[in-house]
Amino acid sequence: MLVNNNLHRPLEVVLAIPVRTYDIDFVGIVSNIVYIRWLEDLRLKFLDEHLQLNQQLEQGYAPVLAGTEIEYKRPIKLIDQVIGRLWVSNLGRLKWTVQAEILSNNELAAVATQKGVFISLQNSRPIPIPKELQNKYLECQQPNQKT
Repeated sequence: MLVNNNLHRPLEVVLAIPVRTYDIDFVGIVSNIVYIRWLEDLRLKFLDEHLQLNQQLEQGYAPVLAGTEIEYKRPIKLIDQVIGRLWVSNLGRLKWTVQAEILSNNELAAVATQKGVFISLQNSRPIPIPKELQNKYLECQQPNQKT
């Protein structure tokens, strides 16, 4: 299954992901747990580009995951060329959802959805989505709303 890269993907980030020898399990493919680390790497790249984590911490809040779903499409091996893509698929008042694809040799190897919230570091309670992220997300939606 080849990937269509012409889809609307708000705030998308792309990351080349090296497959390490320690990522491989006993049958010679990337272990399922490694995908969780790759998703974390993608979210950190997202934050670097769109809402820097150090600034969030200074302002007293941080993102927290509420759930992760991964569907594995094909195995990845040590010599494969891996690319990860992550984008915001939904941004509500309190909750956010990101979607991701893991590509191996330009073929879809896994898809994932992660949901979360931003929390106050003082009381660990959810806060509204930061305005900076809301504005960036809305700017990405504008081209789709023109008819």
